[in-house]
Amino acid sequence: MTISNKKLFIILLFFTESLFGDVNYKVTNTNITVSQGSSIQSEDKNYIYNYDRVRFQADYTDNGYFSTIIGDALNYYGDSYTDSNSFEYLKAFRSDTPFKTQTNFKDYGNGAAYTKLYRLYGGYEDAKNRVVVGLQNISMGVGRIWTPTNIFNPKNIYAIEPDETFGVTALSYVRHLSDTSHITVVASQNKEHDFKYAGQCKGFLNFADVGVNIVNSNNTKMIGYEIEGNLANTGIELRSEAGYIRSNLLHIDNKEYEEKFFQGIIGAEYGFKNGLTLIVESLYSSKKFSYDEVLHNLDSDILSNLVNSNFYTGATLSYSFNLFLDASLLYIESFDDKNLRFISPSINYTLNESNSFMLGAQLQSNNNSYYFKWSLSF
Repeated sequence: MTISNKKLFIILLFFTESLFGDVNYKVTNTNITVSQGSSIQSEDKNYIYNYDRVRFQADYTDNGYFSTIIGDALNYYGDSYTDSNSFEYLKAFRSDTPFKTQTNFKDYGNGAAYTKLYRLYGGYEDAKNRVVVGLQNISMGVGRIWTPTNIFNPKNIYAIEPDETFGVTALSYVRHLSDTSHITVVASQNKEHDFKYAGQCKGFLNFADVGVNIVNSNNTKMIGYEIEGNLANTGIELRSEAGYIRSNLLHIDNKEYEEKFFQGIIGAEYGFKNGLTLIVESLYSSKKFSYDEVLHNLDSDILSNLVNSNFYTGATLSYSFNLFLDASLLYIESFDDKNLRFISPSINYTLNESNSFMLGAQLQSNNNSYYFKWSLSF
């Protein structure tokens, strides 16, 4: 099932005409001009290209029932990038779903384009229950920079848009036991038609929200926890999550083996009265993975857990100058032999309800990127 532009339009039209509840539409165009270093370690190259995404979203609600469809048309322009090994690396990433969610890349002149189905789900919600089925986001963990227990939709903190993640084909159910506790169960299916199951029990225990997370599939098993609470009413939010992970990986000689390791974070967040917010977070992993090991496991359930260092510390600073202008800074230090660091400053200006602009950079050893982002919504 490949979603083309024509099919996407038909789905949106049918979605509109066949339902009788409230339907809200939103169209967003995100345009990013990037000067980027190569993502391939052996290359010392720089590319300048333009990335454009037109996103169509329709949300339907009616007496507790809801559904959402989100489709994207994407274009990369700049042959120095679309002809590069870095772009071939990007093209290799596809959603791990039992049906295709995107078309093949269509090359033209100096660019390449494709379309994809980003989200498509529906469900029902009342005061005690929420059930969702379809291509959706499964959220686990409490980390702001890293979420090692999220084996479904982990964000990529090194991306310009870290929250842009592939959807998961799943059935999820949440049962609210009280105002402060709930149970979540998830069943998802991947492109091999194998199932992955997850469960979470979370509640407030006098001092903090505490949860236990379990994930089980043919290739991966994880048991972990998450905890988040206020430090003695000081306004400082403390959080931690961690998991013990067992997963089948490919060695660099393509032989399969089982890897077992522990990975967790601890962090704090505080919002100052002047509009400044500080987040500090540290990640520990009992196992680190080489660049080649990561390349051989791009299809792994735990790709985001395959870190290159045993210990990282990160911090984010965000500050709102006024209603229209705000800035942020992300700093990550890798305490490995090479002691690598990642710095990402950005400044965002909101012109009005429809237009916003961002200027930012991502600075790391031999691979710096600079970008200008314009978002238009209507």
